[in-house]
Amino acid sequence: MKIKVGVLLLALLSGCDNSAPVEKGFAGLGHQAAAFTPVVPGRVFSFPADHGPHDGFRIEWWYVTANLKDDQGREFGAQWTLFRSALKAAPEVAGWNNQTIWLGHAAVTSVTVHHAAERYARGGVGQAGVSLAPFNAWIDDWRFSSQASDADPLAELQLSARDKHFSYQLRLTSTRPLVLQGDKGFSQKSEQGQASYYYSQPFFQASGSLEIDGKTWQVSGPAWLDREWSSQPLTANQTGWDWFSLHLDSGEHVMLYRMRQKDGEPYLTGTWIDAQGQTQLVHASDISLTPQDTANVAGRSMPVRWSIKIPDKHLDITISALNPNAWMALRIPYWEGPVQLSGSHGGQGYLEMTGY
Repeated sequence: MKIKVGVLLLALLSGCDNSAPVEKGFAGLGHQAAAFTPVVPGRVFSFPADHGPHDGFRIEWWYVTANLKDDQGREFGAQWTLFRSALKAAPEVAGWNNQTIWLGHAAVTSVTVHHAAERYARGGVGQAGVSLAPFNAWIDDWRFSSQASDADPLAELQLSARDKHFSYQLRLTSTRPLVLQGDKGFSQKSEQGQASYYYSQPFFQASGSLEIDGKTWQVSGPAWLDREWSSQPLTANQTGWDWFSLHLDSGEHVMLYRMRQKDGEPYLTGTWIDAQGQTQLVHASDISLTPQDTANVAGRSMPVRWSIKIPDKHLDITISALNPNAWMALRIPYWEGPVQLSGSHGGQGYLEMTGY
């Protein structure tokens, strides 16, 4: 997927407009977006241009998650996200007439601790943005920026964020190809045709330092970048989603998402990524995705242990939250944290759950 919580920002953005539209669907994302550019099949992606912002679309995000360990085998997770949301379908302009709002989320997780922070900024005044040549995504002093001097700006990057209770400085590297999710990058979200453009880099290796509550660890492990942009990704009937990005010990990767609905079965799909980066679309009929155990988190019952089966790929695993209390207690709240894999395949990954 990742539809991601960046789309939730639209619920806040409605307060910036003169009108007060009636919310439709999760976070108002079922609203028609006729003035914005539609997502249609057949787009030809262009890199490095598509690493940058996309005028005309209502929402997009740059989203990184990392599963990390220190030299003693202690496990951690780190998240860094920049969301871009357009108030109007208009080109970017400099100054306070800019019609873009930026939102940043950052978090760290250990077995016992989860900290999250957020930043908001208005476009056009240098507080946040994304630029190319070199690639640089930032909000305040949080940065995701290229260190590479060759034609691939995602070959080597620096990822950093800090808040009162945590900070991290990570180096991300990859020599592997990008992955187009869904049907050649067209990622459908409903039977009615809602969709996003979506690509990932699941082959990052991360290394660096992570500090939590005054204690610092040197860490390393796999990381995953998701890039999506859209204008109307949900229907009025969709209430939230469960998203999984999994690094298997076999060298393969799996992305799955389940879009829950008020009425009817969830919309379920995914992508199987082999060790060479080749992809195969996985349909709902090929997947068994079942919540197993729940935990009471922030007054909500959250499914923090899941069974995932893809028989055609001989996958039969259980995923469990590293820390069930990985609640993002922000103005836009949701659950997101690292998970551990057991069963037919070992590994690690990330789980995001919204709308509970």
